[in-house]
Amino acid sequence: MPVTDDEIREKYLERAIRELNTLTRALQACPYCPRGNLMPVLGSGHPQADVMLLKHSPLPSEIEEGVAFYGRAGAALMKSLKRLGIDPLAVYGTLCVKCPLSDSSLADFACVSRVVEEIAIVQPKIVVVMGAEALAALNEMDVPLARPLAPQLGRLQRLTPAIDALYVPDIDASLDEQAAKREFWSAFRSLGEWYEAQPPY
Repeated sequence: MPVTDDEIREKYLERAIRELNTLTRALQACPYCPRGNLMPVLGSGHPQADVMLLKHSPLPSEIEEGVAFYGRAGAALMKSLKRLGIDPLAVYGTLCVKCPLSDSSLADFACVSRVVEEIAIVQPKIVVVMGAEALAALNEMDVPLARPLAPQLGRLQRLTPAIDALYVPDIDASLDEQAAKREFWSAFRSLGEWYEAQPPY
């Protein structure tokens, strides 16, 4: 009996879930960063999302819940995605620095580079890079076939032959002032144009 497209997709999804669970266990046992007994802040969202959101380090609300983009940033992004007509189930969010450190510069680069594994597992079609620190970290990582991204807000770029990228301001720094909110939205809405242009298959 021939295998259907749905069955193939289901197998890929099962594999992605297994691989993210393995990565989660590795992060929880990670010896690189001086985080003590605190748990790492894990990525969240669909294991095979088209859109990956990447910011640099967690806020206290994310550390408390152990989940990336928990709190104000997550709520603001959900509203933004809804306005752009992007299904939140097509999104996965993660951090460069997953350990709850008082100073994110203490994070070991071997730990930060685990984002490369997440990209390989999720296989997004676009990575939305939030803020200068996240951009610098991603540019230093050894993502296969990647080219360096320029700090050009709101402009679509090519990260790899199969993955686009969009650089936007840091969402956490964009929530309190109107000018910062407008700057973030001005750059982020390019994601809607990108999403709308994607073929429906």
